[in-house]
Amino acid sequence: MKKIGLSIAIVALLASMSCKEKKTDDKMDEKETDVEDMKEPETKMESNSVTFILESKSESTATGKVNFTETDGIVQLAAEFSGLKPGTHAIHIHEKADCSSPDGKSTGGHWNPTKENHGKWGDATGYHKGDIGNIVAEDDGTASLSMQTDEWCIGCGDANKDIIGKAIIVHEGVDDFVSQPTGDAGGRVSCGGIIK
Repeated sequence: MKKIGLSIAIVALLASMSCKEKKTDDKMDEKETDVEDMKEPETKMESNSVTFILESKSESTATGKVNFTETDGIVQLAAEFSGLKPGTHAIHIHEKADCSSPDGKSTGGHWNPTKENHGKWGDATGYHKGDIGNIVAEDDGTASLSMQTDEWCIGCGDANKDIIGKAIIVHEGVDDFVSQPTGDAGGRVSCGGIIK
């Protein structure tokens, strides 16, 4: 009789322990699920880019390499130039990606889809979407440029923002940011079409 009572007590004890382990396992599963639910979703950075070479125009030796990269609605411009005369040179986005003429004039005028006056980039009184500004060439003829904006896009199809089909022009002289419609920047010494 004692053996039967002991056996029943052992079975009851084992059953009780098994239920506690099951409850503990269930609680652990719930906690793991809660932790997984609390994890922040991964953000995916979408980017789009175009890189191209600038060729010499107007019997200059000026060349360059330009890269536009768009990530989450922000376009980053990074450019390196060489063969420039030392000093300050205007740089603009022009209307057409056509660098076929020897003087670069086949690109048309400054890209100005919003019909603003010419001016310095960001000026409250207005500026063209193509009014990038000036770069300074060192004694060895090299220059670089880096900027970013949400006022451009790469292949988005918005006529007021899309830079595809336009051109980068480096000018012989300085953009004075005042003279209309071009800033009195002189001839076009380097040209590159923005084409994907």
